[in-house]
Amino acid sequence: MNDERKPARPVRGLGRGLSALLGDEQGAAEAGAESARERRAVPVERLHRGRFQPRRNFDPEQLTALAESIRAQGILQPLLVRPHPEVPGDYEIVAGERRWRAAQQAQLAEVPVLVRDIGDREAMENALVENVQRHDLNPIEEARGYHRLIEEFGHTQDAIARATGKSRSHIANLLRLLQLPEEVLAMVEDGRLTAGHARPLVGHDAALEIARDAVRYGMSVRQVENVARPRPKLPAPEESRYVIAGASSAADLRALERELETLLGMKAAIADAGEGRGTITLRYANLDQIDEFLRRLR
Repeated sequence: MNDERKPARPVRGLGRGLSALLGDEQGAAEAGAESARERRAVPVERLHRGRFQPRRNFDPEQLTALAESIRAQGILQPLLVRPHPEVPGDYEIVAGERRWRAAQQAQLAEVPVLVRDIGDREAMENALVENVQRHDLNPIEEARGYHRLIEEFGHTQDAIARATGKSRSHIANLLRLLQLPEEVLAMVEDGRLTAGHARPLVGHDAALEIARDAVRYGMSVRQVENVARPRPKLPAPEESRYVIAGASSAADLRALERELETLLGMKAAIADAGEGRGTITLRYANLDQIDEFLRRLR
């Protein structure tokens, strides 16, 4: 299926909006001769990936399907480009990189483009809005796009929410994910974890270890939430009666309990009775945790 988009509504306070830049059939008719002069066919090698494109990953199967559609029908909607700021005579893609990649796969020599004089700010804004409105971005790509709009162009979360049609809490939650270790972010980007898995790990000391286990054992979001949930504080070391080999302090004991929780997916408590004996207590919140515990034992 070809890579068509619905016209986006203009957004106040965030560039001119995609509809003002791309336009639909009515907008093109109103533009008249000026718009016609801006439309042209450009060799694919004269086009370059946009520096502000938030999307990093393109599904190979979807690209192949789009390439087949382009072979049969051509590119029905031109790419939005701007003159390349560093390569005279070439163009930088603002919107439509997926079509450009598929056109190369379909072995097209040139593609239709709409050339506009767009600054860095608008290029970033419109590349993000286009992808968000199409749901083309994974959560980390989307979060990084929002972060760039805030850090580089001074937008507020409220302004971004109005522009993208997302809630402010949605944007705030995504931005919090960027606090996670890079390896965890990579797991979300490539689909091994969802944003739901990652959210309870923000700020957790064992975020990376829990994320690795979640991938290794196929843990559900609820199981990750249970493992990551803060535990009640243990008594101070002088009040603690826990003394076991290799765990000379309450901090060591908590580390062992946390390791057990990560491995078993359940709450764990260790009580030492002295002379190398003691008990390990496991607590479950639902039957799913028991099923997961048995699966791991097998």
